[in-house]
Amino acid sequence: MASQSTSLKQRNKKKQKRSAFLAAVISGTVLLGIYLCVGFFYSSHFFPKTIVGGIPCGNKTAGYVEKKNITNAKEYLLTITDRKDSRFSIKGSDFGYEYDAMGEEEALLKKQNGFIWPAALMKTHTYELARSFTYDEQALEKLLDALPLFDEEYIEPPADAHLDITEDDFKIVKESEGNQPVPDIMKTEIKAAIENQKTKLTLSDNCYEKPNVYADDPSITEVADKIERFTASTVHYEIDGADETVDKKRILSFLDIGEDGDVSLNDDKITQYVQHLASTYNTYGDVRTFKTSKKDKVKIGGGDYGWVVSKSKEKEQLLADLKGGVPVDREPVYEQRAEKSGLDDIGDTYIEIDYTNQHLWYYKEGKLVTDTDIVSGNINRGNGSPDGVYKIVYKERNATLVGENYASDVKYFMPFAYNVGIHDASWRHGKFGEEIYKTNGSHGCINVPEDIAEKLFETVETGTPVIAYYREPVELTAENARISNAYSYVDPKKE
Repeated sequence: MASQSTSLKQRNKKKQKRSAFLAAVISGTVLLGIYLCVGFFYSSHFFPKTIVGGIPCGNKTAGYVEKKNITNAKEYLLTITDRKDSRFSIKGSDFGYEYDAMGEEEALLKKQNGFIWPAALMKTHTYELARSFTYDEQALEKLLDALPLFDEEYIEPPADAHLDITEDDFKIVKESEGNQPVPDIMKTEIKAAIENQKTKLTLSDNCYEKPNVYADDPSITEVADKIERFTASTVHYEIDGADETVDKKRILSFLDIGEDGDVSLNDDKITQYVQHLASTYNTYGDVRTFKTSKKDKVKIGGGDYGWVVSKSKEKEQLLADLKGGVPVDREPVYEQRAEKSGLDDIGDTYIEIDYTNQHLWYYKEGKLVTDTDIVSGNINRGNGSPDGVYKIVYKERNATLVGENYASDVKYFMPFAYNVGIHDASWRHGKFGEEIYKTNGSHGCINVPEDIAEKLFETVETGTPVIAYYREPVELTAENARISNAYSYVDPKKE
């Protein structure tokens, strides 16, 4: 019994082995069939995840890709974006755009080994085509020429950067790129996009004419730097009661800018400005309104007192300042000065002589120091004292005054108008004022009592203004009146 049981088990094992082998053969046959079927499929179809010439064509035939290229060509639309961000479109159908099938798709598929599909399924396959398109070149040329890109009314020529100089300021105006096309280059870019079947094209900067001069060009920046250095050299004149400044605006008016970029100061304009300065602020000989000690006002001019700008030296200094590149605060260069700055240059320390009322006052810092009656020049004999605005030139003790027919010794002499001055006159015996000067006046000097002369001599400083005036019209013909620029001087030769 034992041997029969063992024999049965062995037969069952053999039967199981044959079944397993048979199953394996069947499974292998099935898998092989599947492999071969799929392999044959991918011999005529592209693998999954395949892109040919931008067309997704996984599990598609070469014919599908070819038809897609033909359809795309018929529906082709190119959108062109220009420098102004404007968009223009051209349709392939308007210029006979067609895909020229050359069998590239089929040739590409033939290179694909369909029986490596198990490994290919997990990969992405991308291929380019040397696709060829045909179109009517003349039709395309006419289409391009008709685009607004080439329309004169649409085109803005490029503009060079430049310096804009106005009355008040200057600035660098940046270049303008414009949109003036370079037709050959622009058309070449458009045609290249068409041949590559691109649907969008942004025209490059190479398609446009360029400005000749840019804002960072040395021909502009160097000139701007030179102008900046000049305009930084403002000059503020320190003149009481005035606000005279050579500011940026005025400096710009002084400048000459050459075509070669040279920046220079115009000599004539500088000269004109200095003349303006002198004409405005010179007070020498000016007619002015003077408030008298009697509280009324008189007009008086002439004389030699006042500010005088030295035009030659001021011009020289101004040129140096403007080339210095830094702001300057200073007074004008004077060749003659007054006691007080500004147009009101007399101040509150002065001697006032009223010839009509034959009286003299001396004020120091606004306070009356002394006053006195006087005897001035005998106007009836042609010796009227000079009127005008003068200054004490010097002071002399124990002087001898010499004329054509006289010689007078005085203790205190204070000249203010050529050889005419204030002095004591002992020979007057204390008689001064009233109308003595009309019949027994001096040869032109101002006679005062000795004690007044002494006080004036001790307290009046050299340079003190002297305002001398008549209240009625007079004609002075003496030589001292001419030389001292007297206000009422009349040339006797012209009478």
